Amino acid sequence: MLHMIAIGRMKDRVEKDLFSRYAERLSPRLRLTELPEGRGATVEIKRREGQALLAALPARAHVVAMDEGGRAHDSLSFARALERWMGLSRPICFLIGGAEGLDSCVMERADDTLSLGPMTWPHMLVRGLLAEQLYRARAIATGHPYHRAGRPD
Repeated sequence: MLHMIAIGRMKDRVEKDLFSRYAERLSPRLRLTELPEGRGATVEIKRREGQALLAALPARAHVVAMDEGGRAHDSLSFARALERWMGLSRPICFLIGGAEGLDSCVMERADDTLSLGPMTWPHMLVRGLLAEQLYRARAIATGHPYHRAGRPD
């Protein structure tokens, strides 16, 4: 099972469409759980959101925290990592924090961390970007022609 657990609710139609375009084509299906954003001071927001993310995890989950300091893969190495995680026969849960990022309790619980690169991305956009990369990784693993390795001449 692939599961994305994220802080905040997508309201923008473009963001929802981008996520849906790839999530609906994925096998296994990608489940999305959106949690309310925290309120209060920054430290309190991160703490509350972190607790909510951890509470939403299914039992035995393999947790991948989306973090700008996480490991940045190229498409082929991400496909290999995803296949390795799927081989664990545990739910794979990608955790996306809110605007303040992930609390240390989430980072401590994470089995792996993942970055979409050194640029900062809006947390609402990360859902669609990650869904596309998951779709690409599964396409690579199954030999589907979606991913084109190399650069055009």
